Amino acid sequence: MQVLVRDNNIDQALRVLKKRMQREGLFREIKARMAYEKPSEKRAREKAEGIARHRKLARKQLQREGLLPGPKKKVLPARESRA
Repeated sequence: MQVLVRDNNIDQALRVLKKRMQREGLFREIKARMAYEKPSEKRAREKAEGIARHRKLARKQLQREGLLPGPKKKVLPARESRA
């Protein structure tokens, strides 16, 4: 993973790196590897993840078909023009 640092702005580059690592699931994987997970716990976790994934796909399908309202859109405040 590579992040470009522009104008020696390390803080912004770190934020971008953390966001990418979060999106990739790296933090979750590191936390999982730090401690032993019993096989029964692993099965239960994987089953729960599969159910959540299936529900999410079904919800998105219903939204595309118009049977459920879509996600709420963010309303940005109007910018005032300075003239």
